[in-house]
Amino acid sequence: MSVLRLVMGDQLSRRLASLRDADPERDVILMVEVAEEARHIRHHKQKIAMIFAAMRHFAQSLRDEGFEVFYSKLDDPQNTGSFEGEIARAMAQGAYSRLVITEPSEWRVADKFDALAFRLPIPIEKREDDRFFCSQARFTEWAQGRKSFRMEYFYRVMRSETGLLMENGSPAGGAWNYDIENRKPWPRGVPAPSRIAFAPDAITRDVISLVERHFVDHFGETADFGWPVTRAQALEALDDFIRNHLPSFGDAQDAMKTDAPFLRHSLIAPALNIGLLEPREICLRAEEAWRSGAAPLASVEGFIRQILGWREYVRGLYWRDRDYGASNALNAHEELPEFFWTADTPMFCMSQSIGQTSRYAYAHHIQRLMVIGNFALLAGLNPQAVQNWFHIVYADAFEWVELPNVHGMALHADGGVMASKPYAASGAYIDRMSDYCSSCSFNPKVKTGDKACPFNPLYWSFLERNQAKLAANPRMALPYRRLVGVTEAERENIRAEGEAAFARASGPRSQAAFDF
Repeated sequence: MSVLRLVMGDQLSRRLASLRDADPERDVILMVEVAEEARHIRHHKQKIAMIFAAMRHFAQSLRDEGFEVFYSKLDDPQNTGSFEGEIARAMAQGAYSRLVITEPSEWRVADKFDALAFRLPIPIEKREDDRFFCSQARFTEWAQGRKSFRMEYFYRVMRSETGLLMENGSPAGGAWNYDIENRKPWPRGVPAPSRIAFAPDAITRDVISLVERHFVDHFGETADFGWPVTRAQALEALDDFIRNHLPSFGDAQDAMKTDAPFLRHSLIAPALNIGLLEPREICLRAEEAWRSGAAPLASVEGFIRQILGWREYVRGLYWRDRDYGASNALNAHEELPEFFWTADTPMFCMSQSIGQTSRYAYAHHIQRLMVIGNFALLAGLNPQAVQNWFHIVYADAFEWVELPNVHGMALHADGGVMASKPYAASGAYIDRMSDYCSSCSFNPKVKTGDKACPFNPLYWSFLERNQAKLAANPRMALPYRRLVGVTEAERENIRAEGEAAFARASGPRSQAAFDF
């Protein structure tokens, strides 16, 4: 009897566990553009377009292999809009012994299939998603008994277990981490490099048109869509990065430049997170670039750490505790200001970072962490609202990877489970790592008053507001020395300066017109 095999939108890999033993003579592949999934939050238009376009291309590649593919397009009049409805519709057209799936990437979807298993007339065979270096069981074993979960120590275990960038059991070059060599601003006068983009073909153009019709109220633009949507395009993007940008990636990975959203970053995370690329092949390509002398160790190590370290680590945290994202350790409750949706703010760094997010569904990790995330942290924005925003706006944002990064790394809302201190910074950091401040109406060197960069008074009001929670942290000792002996009147002034800075930056605090 035939087997029905479901492939979800972030599982577009021919090596997927549920496809590995598929027989084109017997089995049917089910792929569904699920309205319920596209709308459970108002994803960026480019994100929806990328996933649906990649799904349609992947379905065609399976047909080219001889598979029968039951494919439900979003605007098919018979599409029920849910996984359960489309599974039932597919089952009505054939006799199947079982439904084979690869475990979903998010708790919410996993719960749906756990419930569905009791209602289907055939069994569901759920297989482990082994596209990752570290299984959920292996992460649980590593985390057992730990009070905190520092990525650096997990990363060293992954290096040792995979052998990546290792020599005779020791880290290549004698150090595990070369981050200190990768913190340079973009050189003045040097133009941003051109980056590869993929013009939409007929399939992708049809999907973009569909998205513009059906998701008109969603965030973002589609005019500059250029993401890879096939395996061949994803490999071309990877090859372009390894050959042309990885050698300089380390120097530039923390840099920011006006109207230059991509610089030397890889731009492969969306393709990786939907399955068009796999982490092992990416890391092996990067390692080979170092071993062949094509790229320096610091660049390659920094890049591999993002995949072998951070990506695997945040997935482990996500699956270890389904309630991880619900905490609010710093008691932050401010609503998102409207400029998070419009980019209309006099803070040039925020306008740049959010504006390019709308245009490309992309911002690199420093813009996310040290500009947008830093503002959200210092201003005390509600963690769940910020997490929701990050999930909506980026093409590579799936809950398992987005939530821990935002909740723990950017907002310190987990109280230090992930990071040993909050990633809080004043305007001096952005001035050092970008050219944004030269075009801004605020001055990073001014600490208070109308011309002060809002990050400066917000930084001190953040420290004052959270002193009881953070002052005992040894890594926060230096800034908190500045608050020793501060009078209550001075504290009130710090708080007032912070509130005024927030108002100058954000305008009205209501997001009623932008209720995403």
